[in-house]
This record gives sequence, structure tokens and C-alpha cells, in this order.
Amino acid sequence: MQRRHGTTAANPPWRLPPPLFSARCKACWYTAAALALVVGSFWSLDLQWGAFVSMDALRAMGRFVAEFYPPDFSPPFVAKVAWSAVETLAMSALGTLLAAVAGLALALPASRRHEGDAARFRSVARMLLNALRAVPELVWAALLLIAAGLGPFAGTLALALHTSGVLGRLFAEAMENAPRDAATALRTQGVTGWRVLAYATLPQVLPQLLSYTLYRWENNIRAAAVLGVVGAGGLGQLLAFHMGLFHMGKTATVLIAMLLLVAFVDGLSFAMRRWMK
Repeated sequence: MQRRHGTTAANPPWRLPPPLFSARCKACWYTAAALALVVGSFWSLDLQWGAFVSMDALRAMGRFVAEFYPPDFSPPFVAKVAWSAVETLAMSALGTLLAAVAGLALALPASRRHEGDAARFRSVARMLLNALRAVPELVWAALLLIAAGLGPFAGTLALALHTSGVLGRLFAEAMENAPRDAATALRTQGVTGWRVLAYATLPQVLPQLLSYTLYRWENNIRAAAVLGVVGAGGLGQLLAFHMGLFHMGKTATVLIAMLLLVAFVDGLSFAMRRWMK
């Protein structure tokens, strides 16, 4: 800052570009390292692009896609697919709801909400959240099938466990980054404990928490469709069964139902997020 006659200049003077190893150039080096890693990944993998785009491969893919036509729209099978779609939707909705409750419960000890907060269990809670989301839904489902058996119950629990780790971390970050003016004002008046959380922190972050939950519901509807492949019920189980038997017309019907279900949930989630703004 320049000083003239004991006063401070209104604007700082223009500065020269930063030296080579400043923070800005460090970011450039990190970007270059990431690009080098991507290039090295392509070089180390045996990606046979020539065989993939060859005429033989394209003809084989064309024959395979042609086998899906026509889809099986017989009323009994359509009714069966519709029920499986409802089952998949219920799995995703219930799993997301359980994950939101569990994620919020774990986010409270995993966040430090003010300067004087000891947050004694912050490290333990964050390690638990990391462990939950580090295991994919398919692995959770495969483990839970042993205890819960085949069906949607194992898939619902698998979605809930993985999503609890994701939402818990997002919720904790949202509460830590929330404006603290209202909470500080309540503490100066002698208000402590859960009342500060209920009247100051949660009202500020609630729209963000709901947005995170809806976004994860969109992801879970896709994951629920895939979980059926390992026997967790829903459209995925129907898809695995008919594709394994090479019932391509029935497989095409199941795929169409998956696309329609994902489009419905995406549109509903988008409308709900806009309504919350």
C-alpha cells in the first residue's frame, strides 16, 4: 500500500507478474503433472482402438443391437417390468432417506461449527464416513446378500450405507462453512447446545442439505438399477436374468424402463430443487 501525506492509497499499486515458483505457477505445475498422468495412463493401458473401430467390430455391434428389436411389449411382461421399476424406485428412495438421516447424525460429530468447538469425535466420525463411501454399492450389496438374502432389502441397505458416507461428508462440510453470525449472536446471549444448531445453523444450510440429498437420489436410482445384477431385486435383477438367457426383446423392454425411470427421477429432482430456491 502506498502512503502519501500520512494517508493510505485507495487502491493498491499494480504489481509485476509473480515469479516462476509462486502459488499460481505451482498450480500450473500441478496441472502439467495431472496431464502427464493422463498421458501415461493412455500409454500404459492396452487400448486397442484400431480393433474397436474396425469394420468387423462395427458389424458385430450392429448385429447385437439389431437383436434388441422388437421389444417385448406383451401386457404380462410389461406389468412385471412396471412392478420391478416401482421396486427400484422404492429402493432408491428408502435408501436415500435412511442415508440422509444417518449422514446428518454422523455429520454432527464430524464438523467443527465454531471456534471453541472441541469436536472430540471429529476424526473418528470422518474416518467412519470415509470407510462407508470407500466401499462401492455393489460390494456392499454382495456382502449384505449373505445376511439379508436375495431381494431388495440388501440393495436398500447397500445404497443407504454407501450414500451415508457421501452425504455425511457433504453435510459436515456445509455446516462447517455456514455463516456463523447467527450462531455467535445466540451464544453471546447464553444459548448453547442443540438450540444453536436448531435455530441458527440448520436453517441456513437446510436448502443445501436437501439439494445434496436430491442429487444423491438421482445417482441412487441408477445404482439401484445396477444392484439387481447381483440379486438385489428391481430392474437390475430382471435385466440380468433375461440377458443371461439371451431374451433380447425382453432385455430391450427392461432397458427402456430404466431410461424412463431415470428420466422421471431426474425431472422430479430438478423441479424440487428449483422449487426450494
